Amino acid sequence: MRDMTSELPLRERKKVATRAALSHAAWSSMLSDGLDSVSPESVAAAVGVSSRTFRNYFAGVEEAIVDELAQRYLTLADQVGDRPPGEPVWESLMQVLPAALPAIMGDRDDFAVLLQAVNDRPTMLAQNLIMFERGRQRLTEVIAARTGANPARDLTPRLYAGAATTALATSAELWARRATDLPLPDLIRTCLRRLSEGIGP
Repeated sequence: MRDMTSELPLRERKKVATRAALSHAAWSSMLSDGLDSVSPESVAAAVGVSSRTFRNYFAGVEEAIVDELAQRYLTLADQVGDRPPGEPVWESLMQVLPAALPAIMGDRDDFAVLLQAVNDRPTMLAQNLIMFERGRQRLTEVIAARTGANPARDLTPRLYAGAATTALATSAELWARRATDLPLPDLIRTCLRRLSEGIGP
């Protein structure tokens, strides 16, 4: 996986680091003390910055909580884009997603806490949906670039990206809720394989 952060100017790297620290603090606070304990002020204090700095990066605590996961999630598209030229799109997805998603999702019980927060608070649900939609859009663009398609007009990149995102979301939820004994990589492979039977190679 490429580390694009190291290519940024120092000032931008500091901004990325501050954003990551704020998100990590918000996530950790939710896990340890519950969603209601997280506030701009508490997160900013944990990082050693002002609440104004927090608001420069995030519109609210819900966005901050999911941002670390969202940033990792966006790297899936980059990994698909790094696959060998000419490799069929579905093969690229089969190679990347099962191997990458466990590290992106992190601890199973922690992710289950996030899902519960998403169910309990509409603003958390909104941020979760935004995360998946941004990932779908990025993946659409990458697949379009690989296939020479127009992402604004052609159906194929959108269908591939939508199917992959659905497989990811379904797998992650079933895994986090312990609704299956399958390891997460095998669960994703199963979802993708079943989808491929209807979408083609």
